Amino acid sequence: MKLEVLFYIPNVIGYVRILLLLAAWIAFNTPEVFILAYVLFVILDGVDGWAARWFDQSSKFGAWLDVVIDNTGRAMVWSMLFKWGWLVSSVEWCVFVCNHSARGARWKNSFTKGPYWVRAIMANGFRTPPGLLTIAGLHVLPLWLYGGRHGMLCVPEWFEALGLAVLVGGRLLCLLVEMWCMWSHVQYLTENEAEEA
Repeated sequence: MKLEVLFYIPNVIGYVRILLLLAAWIAFNTPEVFILAYVLFVILDGVDGWAARWFDQSSKFGAWLDVVIDNTGRAMVWSMLFKWGWLVSSVEWCVFVCNHSARGARWKNSFTKGPYWVRAIMANGFRTPPGLLTIAGLHVLPLWLYGGRHGMLCVPEWFEALGLAVLVGGRLLCLLVEMWCMWSHVQYLTENEAEEA
């Protein structure tokens, strides 16, 4: 095992994200601290990928760690906001298992055989209009709901409702991709069963 991978800059950023997540969890009922910690947590999610490319420090461990930290952060927010929040988190963890077991660290680039709408969302590392909407629904919706619950949005009611509608739409797009990922993994597993038999 090459232990130096554990100390790659993007992975160290991941460890900082874990500390920010812990701070956000502790300060969940102190909106000013929670928002600051969680927003930094989300921002660093983009920085770690940039650092991996800039310093040529991409790794299987880093790809795995990034998704684990992302899922843990969203699971914390969903579970603390709603009694049924575990359901959203469970779908995300199931998709993580499906993607990483069959596709590994290159899961983002493995959707070339998917339907058009999946390819449109996943294209260029989610850097397309439907991809950005999906990522906003995934990452920003929990924060928007938290801000609304704690009176932190400071926007007119109509804008809060519009923002909620757009973000829910993005999260539903994400759910469609998640369902497709799980279905394609079921197909992968059943094809392998047939080949082994």
